[in-house]
Amino acid sequence: MIRRKLLQVSSVLMITLGTGIFAQSIQAAGADEIKVSELKPGVYLFQGAGSNVVAMTGMEGALVIDGGLPEHSEALYNAILKATGTTRINTLFNTHWHPEQLGLNQRASSDGATIIAHEQTLLYLKHKVTSTLVKGSFGPLPEKERPTKTFTKDGSLDFAGHKVEYGYLPAAHTNGDLYVYFRDLNLLVAGGAVGSDSWPLVDYRNGAFVGGVVRAHEKLATMVKADTAVIPAQGRPMTGATIVTQKDMYEKLFLDLNALMNKGMGFNDIVATNPLKGFESQYGDPSVFLDGIYRSMEMAYVPD
Repeated sequence: MIRRKLLQVSSVLMITLGTGIFAQSIQAAGADEIKVSELKPGVYLFQGAGSNVVAMTGMEGALVIDGGLPEHSEALYNAILKATGTTRINTLFNTHWHPEQLGLNQRASSDGATIIAHEQTLLYLKHKVTSTLVKGSFGPLPEKERPTKTFTKDGSLDFAGHKVEYGYLPAAHTNGDLYVYFRDLNLLVAGGAVGSDSWPLVDYRNGAFVGGVVRAHEKLATMVKADTAVIPAQGRPMTGATIVTQKDMYEKLFLDLNALMNKGMGFNDIVATNPLKGFESQYGDPSVFLDGIYRSMEMAYVPD
């Protein structure tokens, strides 16, 4: 499996996000060294389990967004219960169906939790799946561990006095991506559709498309404020201002790629041309990202 670089932090780290500053108190939970930071009162970020995981304290258990990899589930689960002061998971969101989002599904199921995902995620978890981003194959997920509540249109729920909004980001990172938005807390969990310190990966053989990357950023940009805290599936927290900047970048990239395709260029040519060269210092080498999104365009535009 392709592993993205996780944020390395010291015992206490100050991260400037727009006009706000988060003081992160880091603690280790077991051998896996799950790193825990308080994003908002009663809302915590967990890093080190294979993906970013967010949890909110509730009277009847914790609301959790994503679950890391299965091999880290025990350490992550214990860290969540300790940080939130709860005894169980009440609600779990799977932001998409890749393995690094599903590690807590078994424990959430045992807790009797509601597991929420887009309908496409449930469909994928019923079958064996292959992906350009995962070595070999995975699935199907055992029936009892699959999402118990799915949606096709945006929705919301009430939890611990907060309105929790969630919605679909079609054809972005996969075909089943969702976001979770705490409007009153100015906090957005954006999943795999966005990247903070690296380029988002595009599962182009499972519904992802460069146009979906653009649309996801356009939708999220209408929701955030400049100082909104945005949590991607991987990497450090980012801000709403960065989402808006990335939206502009991806809109231009989409136009540039269409122009280059009209000139007859293939994906190797696009990687060599590197229309994202000016952003390498922020997000690293874009070769894998460019290869994936251009292949998504060829699959959409060029007949077999």
